[in-house]
Amino acid sequence: MKYNQSTLQKIEKGLSESDYLIRYERGTFQSGYCILEDRKVVVLNKFLQLEGRINTLVDIIPQLIIDPAQLSPESQKTYQEVLTENAKEAES
Repeated sequence: MKYNQSTLQKIEKGLSESDYLIRYERGTFQSGYCILEDRKVVVLNKFLQLEGRINTLVDIIPQLIIDPAQLSPESQKTYQEVLTENAKEAES
C-alpha cells in the first residue's frame, strides 16, 4: 500500500460511504485515535503525519462495522486492500 494523499483520500471515502465521520482533533489519544461507535465517528490525532494517519486507519478499519455491499466498486477494492494489509501486519 502506498503512503500518499490519494491513498488516504480513498480510505476516507470508503469510511464516508459507510456513514462514518472522520475528524482530526487535538487530544491525548494513547493509540492516536478514538472510536465513538454509537455515533459512527472516528477521531484521529490531528498531529499525525500522512503515514501515521494511513497506518492508524488501516489498524482500526477491521474493528468497524462496514457493509462492503454499500461501498462503491473503488471503495470495495480499497477496503479489501486495507484488510489484506492489516492481515499482513498481524502475521509479522
